[in-house]
Amino acid sequence: MDTDFTSPPFNAALAELLRWRRDVRRFATTPLDEAEIIDLLAIASRAPSVGLSQPWRFIRIRSAAARQAVRENFMRCNAHALEGYAGADATRYAGLKLSGLNEAPVQFAVFCDAGTQTGRGLGRETMPEMAEYSVVTAVHTLWLAARARGIGMGWVSILDPAALSHSLQTPAGWRLVAYLCLGHPVEEHLDPELERAGWEKRQPPKNFLTER
Repeated sequence: MDTDFTSPPFNAALAELLRWRRDVRRFATTPLDEAEIIDLLAIASRAPSVGLSQPWRFIRIRSAAARQAVRENFMRCNAHALEGYAGADATRYAGLKLSGLNEAPVQFAVFCDAGTQTGRGLGRETMPEMAEYSVVTAVHTLWLAARARGIGMGWVSILDPAALSHSLQTPAGWRLVAYLCLGHPVEEHLDPELERAGWEKRQPPKNFLTER
């Protein structure tokens, strides 16, 4: 092993990468290199998974029809979400940019195949949700790998999963975990988009720690 993963320089670089991992919504439309996309997916597939089940299923959204279906899905769900806010929150929500669906050159719908026989069910009898958690680890691995190459990624969650599955004609039993937009960001900033817009502030780690 040539890299010393315990060295202070490596750990400092890793901490900086985590700080710069942002949910990107503002993308340049410049195409990404196809070989790099394949390489990023290979890296994502090295993520840990329960029982080595590798339940992630990536669908690349290429066609104009598929992308339009996703945009319409988002617009319906976003309009419905806006109805749940009032006053200043409604005004602020309406002004948020919550997706890069119109600009991101590369988009993936990521599903969990909970019925996969790979791994022969190990670790899922008592916690079947571990399959979906495994897909999340692949998404996060992809996120960091993309960021390390100067590529931004955004996770769009304002979607109707059932409608998206129908639009994409996915196999029965596949469950949507993430819809991802990838591309070169048009701006770089350390603070989260929602913090910049005054929607929420990142809380300190101590707020999430309890002991028993």
